[in-house]
Amino acid sequence: MIKEYYTSAIIISCIALILTCAWKLLNWAWLKPKKLEKKLRQQGLNGNSYKLFYGDLKETFKMRDEARQKPIPFTNDYITRVLPFLHQQVAKYGQNCFTWSGPVPVINITQPELIREVFSRMNEFPKVKKNPLARLLVPGLVRLEGEKWAMHRKLINPAFHMEKLKLMLPAFHTSVTELIGKWENSMSETSSIELDVWPDITNLTADVISRAAFGSSFEEGRRIFELLKEQTQMTVRLFQSIYIPGWKYVPTKNNRQMKKINEEIQGLLIGIINKRKKAMDGGEAAKNDLLGILMESNFKETQSHGNKHLAMSFRDMIDECKLFYFAGQETTSVLLVWTMILLSKHQDWQMKAREEILSAFGKNLLPDVDGVNHLKSVTMILYEVLRLYPPVLSISRRINDQDTMLGNLCVPESGMVSLSIYQVHHDPKLWGDDVNEFKPDRFSEGILNATKENLSFFPFNGGPRICIGQNFALVEAKIVLAMLLQRFSFELSPSYTHAPTTSLILYPQYGAHLIVHRL
Repeated sequence: MIKEYYTSAIIISCIALILTCAWKLLNWAWLKPKKLEKKLRQQGLNGNSYKLFYGDLKETFKMRDEARQKPIPFTNDYITRVLPFLHQQVAKYGQNCFTWSGPVPVINITQPELIREVFSRMNEFPKVKKNPLARLLVPGLVRLEGEKWAMHRKLINPAFHMEKLKLMLPAFHTSVTELIGKWENSMSETSSIELDVWPDITNLTADVISRAAFGSSFEEGRRIFELLKEQTQMTVRLFQSIYIPGWKYVPTKNNRQMKKINEEIQGLLIGIINKRKKAMDGGEAAKNDLLGILMESNFKETQSHGNKHLAMSFRDMIDECKLFYFAGQETTSVLLVWTMILLSKHQDWQMKAREEILSAFGKNLLPDVDGVNHLKSVTMILYEVLRLYPPVLSISRRINDQDTMLGNLCVPESGMVSLSIYQVHHDPKLWGDDVNEFKPDRFSEGILNATKENLSFFPFNGGPRICIGQNFALVEAKIVLAMLLQRFSFELSPSYTHAPTTSLILYPQYGAHLIVHRL
């Protein structure tokens, strides 16, 4: 009798658990999305009807893959190639349409005043929590919220002050000099060479971040970059599917490989940090690279409060180092390669930049931080490249546990907003009818005057969470460009194929084939 009672109780409990799980799944996959869709339509927003589980994801990636099969003429209006689904939706429903990322509605935001509001209300519009495995690629400051974000920002900030960047100048010079030597050796018997500069620029920025961040050469950091490249490819595949809560614990081949890669990267970074910590414990002064400055800042914070819990943990420092590697290399490499492509297309601006550089430094003087920051034409060129070819095409923010007003919009809880950098940067109402033309002189009076004081230019994010490394990226790009233009001129090769594409960043799908001439 007792045995039958316990058996019945277990069966009832199992049935109750199954029904509870089934209800939660039904609510997550269908009932809640349909409820959110109704809320959005009641406000006059339009978009596709929700499709079970996947929403618009399948169609989004199908259209993107099809667009990738065909190059385009050289035009700076390339939305149909990189964001074909969004382009279709905007044409069909208007700028403020919504799309579906799995069961989550995403409202497309393009008005500068609403974008400014999202950036300023960072606690109400926090970063999107995507697939936890994707966080293995980009951890650290960009993923943090609240007090921990504020503490990390405070500790990392000194490393990116302009005075600290000046101390990293030898790292910039050494890396670029090696690239120049490589190209000149290839021209030993001729005065020009045709090459794909994209791999060389990628290696250059990897070398710079290795030297400037960790005092090591690219050769010593090569394995980390190889692993990050593989992890990036796997992360992109994750974004093409919905994330089921708890899926990261399922030992699939992809999950196991991502965790294995992460463990190897962490092991390499632990070795770098331990070596540095041992030297500092032995009385050696902190080095003037990003890691040394970070460790010194962390140590001072701990000492001033007398509480180690206030400073970064060892794991935190590893995450920030990994972010240095990934973000520091990716952003500058794509900025430089698109700059070289556009200057090859627009020879007048290449000549103008070279004249300015030679006037400031001559042909032999190494550029310095103060000098390159006074290069007006070069600065205008880089801003225009960032406008036309931003490294990231959109920024997403999520809503927490309650409906949130954004202007006249009510963004439903569990929804998201997507701040479309591409659309804002290419909006003729904000930039004029020549919006898709390469015209650096639109920045001749600075960013605010170029954008009529609207938040219409935000390649490095905006508000309190603006990219902490933007000064590093711009100084590096200016020095690299100055040193290359002192010695070379560029033109597009007949084999150049214009094919902007995106994974996590915007890059030239078929490389950047240029003809490089020695001056």
